[in-house]
Amino acid sequence: TAALALAGRRARVVLRKRIGVGAGLGGGSADAAAVLRWANSDLAPGERPVDVARACRLGADVGFCLAGGRARVTGIGDRVSALGFERQDFTLLTPPFAVSSADVYAAWDGLPDVVPDVVPAGLAAGAVNDLEPAALAVAPELALWRDALAAQTGLRPRLAGSGATWFVEGRFPDVSHAGVAGR
Repeated sequence: TAALALAGRRARVVLRKRIGVGAGLGGGSADAAAVLRWANSDLAPGERPVDVARACRLGADVGFCLAGGRARVTGIGDRVSALGFERQDFTLLTPPFAVSSADVYAAWDGLPDVVPDVVPAGLAAGAVNDLEPAALAVAPELALWRDALAAQTGLRPRLAGSGATWFVEGRFPDVSHAGVAGR
């Protein structure tokens, strides 16, 4: 509804979701971007399309989802710079619970500023998710899932968004939730 209001539209929208809520994969942002894409595709003469900067009023990931593709995002999500296509495979492990983005951001506000001592190799060397410590503070059980993915792949998992999904670069078809069972 907020996306429709931003676009100045009224409609009944039904979305078939494939991205889980609370997984840190931008599901809600993707929903808003889908509505904005539709609204932008059917403009009357003189109507202004909703751009990335305005889309960010709905959430930090909405501009990226609206732009689509591969990109570097800075600021509060309002500066989206397209990057060329690059074939990459990722393996994701999503726990059977959600993590509240609002709770993670609130926890992040309470953490001291920390600059990592070590920049990880691989996965876009230098890519760090500053929200990881806050997400672990909110949902300590996330560590079990991170450690299970690390044990199954031999790689250092990264947290997607504000959590709860962990990912590693590469294709690991045998990764499963079973690696966490019994821990």
